[in-house]
Amino acid sequence: MATFTPREIVSELDRYIVGQRAAKRAVAIALRNRWRRLHVPPELRDEIAPKNIIMIGPTGVGKTEISRRLAKLGQAPFVKVEASKFTEVGYVGRDVESIIRDLTELAINMVREEEKEKVRVRAREQAEERVLDLLLPPVRPERRIHAVGSEPERKAATPEDSATREKLRRMLREGKLDERLVELEVTKPVGPMIEVMT
Repeated sequence: MATFTPREIVSELDRYIVGQRAAKRAVAIALRNRWRRLHVPPELRDEIAPKNIIMIGPTGVGKTEISRRLAKLGQAPFVKVEASKFTEVGYVGRDVESIIRDLTELAINMVREEEKEKVRVRAREQAEERVLDLLLPPVRPERRIHAVGSEPERKAATPEDSATREKLRRMLREGKLDERLVELEVTKPVGPMIEVMT
């Protein structure tokens, strides 16, 4: 969102929505002002008034699609609800608590996905190293009796060991070891117990 100007937001909306030029321009300016307000010093925040958006129009003119695309651009959760004087809870409409709960669940899932993406590459590398350790265990230090205060001697990996490990890594990445079974003992990490009440 940080790099989008109102013109760029409108052009992004133009890719999916035909017409509604004034509506797209108004929501683009409102979205950019909201972003600006969040990123200016506190003493300037009062100068940029946030604007809430109410879209009115007949079915099929693009209100929901504009909202959905705008939420995606702003990386915000989006839930479509029917909330008029004609909707009744349990028949068509939903109560406020369920709407807030749905939005909260969406926001939590979005944050989880962002966090997963941040560690995906590192997790893949670490998983690859663990599988390689199972296929070709790393060189362990030799067990020798040593004097108090001295370091035990470590057997250095030979170039052949490194070459074998790299060959296994290449085979693993190419999928040639997919049929090979390895046994991995997994311990479940114990963390703080947090329960979400719904």
